[in-house]
Amino acid sequence: MNNIDYDKALYYTLWGQWDDLLVLMVRTKDDLLSKKIEQFLHAYHYPISNEYLTNKHDQLMYYIDHALLSEFDG
Repeated sequence: MNNIDYDKALYYTLWGQWDDLLVLMVRTKDDLLSKKIEQFLHAYHYPISNEYLTNKHDQLMYYIDHALLSEFDG
């Protein structure tokens, strides 16, 4: 998998560039990354609670971290 997608996802998430994150969600070939981005953006725009939003943000960040670490291990 192209780790540039993960780098971009991390950058866009940290800097709040939601439009770019949405474009990445559509273009990435990593279905799980796309789903995590979708869930986070939905939670951001339609928050059930701060805890729910934080949870979706953390899930996205954990997945990006895991994917980047897997790139270095393999």
